[in-house]
This record gives sequence, C-alpha cells and structure tokens, in this order.
Amino acid sequence: MPYGLKRFQKAEALHFITFSCFHRLPFLEMPECKETFEAVLEQTRARHQARVYAYVLMPEHIHLLINEPPLILVAQFLKALKQITSRKLRGDRPQFWQERYFDSNIRGESARSEVIRYIHRNPVKRGLVASPEQYQWSSFNHYATGIRGVVEIESGGTARTRSPLIAIKPR
Repeated sequence: MPYGLKRFQKAEALHFITFSCFHRLPFLEMPECKETFEAVLEQTRARHQARVYAYVLMPEHIHLLINEPPLILVAQFLKALKQITSRKLRGDRPQFWQERYFDSNIRGESARSEVIRYIHRNPVKRGLVASPEQYQWSSFNHYATGIRGVVEIESGGTARTRSPLIAIKPR
C-alpha cells in the first residue's frame, strides 16, 4: 500500500471508488465490455447486498459510489468485482485492472449529491457526449427517468420497493 494511504472502512459512510484498467488502456471501449461489466456489477451487488448510488463506465476507468456491504469489506467487494470481470474480459492480456483503487469516504447529502454530479458529468467533461443523458453507461438515466437499468441504483424509488427490515423495538 502506498505510504500515507488510509482507508476508512466500516465507518458507516459511502465510498467514492475509482479504479482503472491496466496502464489506463481503454479496455472498456467496446459496448460488449461495458455490458459485461454492468452485468457483473449487478450480480456482485446483489450477492453482497451492496447499494450502488451512482456509477459510470469510462473507456479506461470506473467511478462507483457505493455503501459498505453488510458482511464484507469494500476491498473484498471490489476484489470480487474485479476478479470476475477480469476473467471474462482479459483475453490474451496479462492483466486487465490496475491493482489499486482510489477510495474516498462521503458523508452527508450535499457531498453525496456533488459526487453523483461529478460521476454523471465525467463523460461530458471528457468530450464523449454533449450531455449526461446521451451516455448510456452510467446511472444518470435512472435518476432522470426512474427506470431501472441493468444495475439497481439506490435512490428514493428503489428504497420504496425494497422489503422493509424487521424493526427491533427498544425496551
């Protein structure tokens, strides 16, 4: 681990995660690769009961805003996600993903909203599209339309459809 890098897990915060393809090469440029990643993200999210608040799949990197899965660390969640996608997408390449990832804890509604805006504007900033709704490889259209895509996004609509947790009454 690089000197001075601190990860705060089990801190009851959201995690803004960024990770890159090996040497930041555009391994996710083809739509088929993005479709595979989305499918694996949803499978991994469901298996580990994680909540994805936002994501964008760029040609050479990924941004995610997720919670801490209840039974595993964020690092374990990302390891599973990266291993499965690597097996499916690596082909003849010696490595698909960079080994490390960037993780920033996000607390509070204004910080969460700012990160979601940043994630959704990333394809515009890079010049891939003129506006976020034109980029299909992100959670933006879920927020704009409420329609569920491949990856379940944690928002007001999805929270209402989830079965309620059993409440424990205080004594």
